[in-house]
Formats: sequence, structure tokens, C-alpha cells
Amino acid sequence: QVLLAESGGGLVQAGGSLRLSCVASGLTFRNYAMGWFRQAPRKEREFAAAIDWVGRNTYYVDSVKGRFTISRDNAKNTVYLQMNSLKPEDTAVYYCAAAVTEWGPGARYDSWGQGTQVTVSS
Repeated sequence: QVLLAESGGGLVQAGGSLRLSCVASGLTFRNYAMGWFRQAPRKEREFAAAIDWVGRNTYYVDSVKGRFTISRDNAKNTVYLQMNSLKPEDTAVYYCAAAVTEWGPGARYDSWGQGTQVTVSS
């Protein structure tokens, strides 16, 4: 059974930073591309960032480009999302997800975590 467990969310003031972690189990982590998604209150879930199987390629939605950095450590079965210069509009539940055959915003993500809440106060 594939399990993805996010952590690192919390309450932060605008301009602050947080680092989210997602630990994967029940899969061969290096065989999965990973993505971070977010869902703000009363909005649909949206793609935020993705990383390929070895961490060589990354992709970001325009609204987080230059502020967020996705990375992975295959030895630790973990993907990270470093979030800097946070804005109130970044407030959302953040989810990590795993995809086998593709990577990026259009990949089919088959496994999802439960999410971690990020709240940015103004």
C-alpha cells in the first residue's frame, strides 16, 4: 500500500518561509515522479510544482516560480517544497502526489497524501 505523509505546514506571516516534507512508503520511490498540489478554501485543487524521478527537472506554476523550490532525496524517500516569500494567497492545504509514467503538471498522479495546512497571515 502506497502511503504519502506530508508535514511541515503551519501558520506564518507574509514574507516568511516554510519547508514541507512528504515521506513515501510502500513504493520504490525512485520510480515515481512527484508533485505538489494545493487547494485553497472554496477553490479547486491546483498544481504547484513537480520534479522528475531523479530530481534533474522541475516545473512550477507561474504564481510560485522564483519563490518555491521542489527537491527530492531518493535515499530518504522524501520530496520537499521550500516555500519562501509567502503571500496570503498561498494559504491552502498542500498535497504531495506520485506519478509513475510521466512527470509535470499533466502527469497522472495515482497516489496522494492527506495534505498539510499552510496559512499565511497578512
